[in-house]
Amino acid sequence: MTTTALMKRRAILAFMLDRPGVLNKIAMLIRRKMYNVETLTVCKTNQPGTSRMTITLREDSDEKMRQVIKQIEKSTEVISARELDMNESFWREVAIVKFEADEDRMEVLKRTYQFEILDRQNHELFIVQVTGTSLSIDEFLQDVGADRIIEVARSGFTAMEK
Repeated sequence: MTTTALMKRRAILAFMLDRPGVLNKIAMLIRRKMYNVETLTVCKTNQPGTSRMTITLREDSDEKMRQVIKQIEKSTEVISARELDMNESFWREVAIVKFEADEDRMEVLKRTYQFEILDRQNHELFIVQVTGTSLSIDEFLQDVGADRIIEVARSGFTAMEK
């Protein structure tokens, strides 16, 4: 297991002006600080001209996180940035998974997990959408089995304070 995998997962929520190049500017700023961005999701907000960015990375040092947030906030396009407390916010992810399974295996998966079947091909090839915590998606993938999985697309985290 790598050192990065052992480090604490952290999330930064930033609101910024919705302009070309802002995403790249923020990503480059984080990269220059030698952080490996784990996931990055961006969407428009209900306020015209404003985007919302959720950045997840792994870092144990509170001081390093404060430094990164201060650097992000220095950008003229950034309205605000802060770390989300994992215990005071909801973190969710979506995965689309293509895998092989027979009817019996699908029944077991349906009883254990909540997912939507998007497509079924050749009776034993399924494409499903799984939503939830990172852990629940990891468990689903493990139960399906690496030898049965053909492809996985994961969205990255989105998060919201309670």
